[in-house]
Amino acid sequence: MPSNISTDCHFACSSLCSLQRKHETQEYYKPRRRKKSRNSATVLEKAQSMPGDTNHNSTNNISPEVELFQLIMYTPTFTLGLLFNVMALSFLFFKAKKLSESTVYMIALIFLDTLLLFTLPFKIISYHHPNTWELGSVFCSILESLYFVNMYGSILISLCICIDRYIAIGHPFTAPTLRSTKKAAVVCAVICLGVSAGTVSTFQLHDEGHNISSCFHNFSKSTWENTALFSALETTFFGSMTAMAFCTVQIVRCLRKRRKPDNPQTYATRAEKIVVANFITFLVCFTPYHVTFFLYFLVKNGIMHMASQPKLRDILQITLCWANLNCCLDGVCYYFVLKESLESPLQKSERTARKKLDPHATFGDAFTKTTGS
Repeated sequence: MPSNISTDCHFACSSLCSLQRKHETQEYYKPRRRKKSRNSATVLEKAQSMPGDTNHNSTNNISPEVELFQLIMYTPTFTLGLLFNVMALSFLFFKAKKLSESTVYMIALIFLDTLLLFTLPFKIISYHHPNTWELGSVFCSILESLYFVNMYGSILISLCICIDRYIAIGHPFTAPTLRSTKKAAVVCAVICLGVSAGTVSTFQLHDEGHNISSCFHNFSKSTWENTALFSALETTFFGSMTAMAFCTVQIVRCLRKRRKPDNPQTYATRAEKIVVANFITFLVCFTPYHVTFFLYFLVKNGIMHMASQPKLRDILQITLCWANLNCCLDGVCYYFVLKESLESPLQKSERTARKKLDPHATFGDAFTKTTGS
């Protein structure tokens, strides 16, 4: 009997020791499992942050050189663009006695450019403080809407200005029927309403159900797979560019036919320079971005393979920054046009007296005469 008790006690002690060693073994390996879990999470986060990834957790992969370029470009674009656009609007509202078709389109263009300019400071903040957007997803979507919608609204208004000039110069007999301030206002209203419908797309640029940590970049994968949106943007630009090229060529041809044989350097030459300069500005500002955007879309969707995708993304940001320069150049151009065309008779006579030996018409006079302002 005592031997059985001793055997039972020995068995119980052995069982307790075995359970204790098993418990210690589990406790010993438990922290290692947690460490492995952390490592796995770190690897997963790095995988989500790979260059070119558009996941909502991805980081800003724009190089410091591109960020510096954006800061250098956006600062004068915002300050000078806002200054000249406001001055151009002041000429239109306070010195223009009567609105013409051209001035209606100018007001719409300057208004859209000014709205876009107000988004640039927030764009600078977003790029220089990546993944720390603290102004809310709704405000971010509003800024993105103002930015992208007004850019394409400006493209369409620029197209309307070019078509209006072509009708006035190339078809002078039908121009009174086709052109009027009311019709110009209706066209501008339709364009503004049409591009405003694009805000639906801008509110879906980021993943749903996630707080936006990066504004103006790191768009969702579904955004880059939206072929309809991509086609609409590219068609808007390249279609406008083609129509403007046709109108510009026809305008220049008509103006050259009107040159006086005894004095070929008439106001038509100045008008030619205005039309050509506006078209070249349009091409130089917007073409690089839309070509790069086309290539980047192909790369993001696996249609075209490119090893240096991060570099292409940097080029995309540089060309987008360059496209915003158009807002500033529009303001500068139309400011000087309006300044000369809306001068008082006394100012014009004084300027004429200073330029007695120069038979050329002024920049603003040429624009006014050729557009019927």
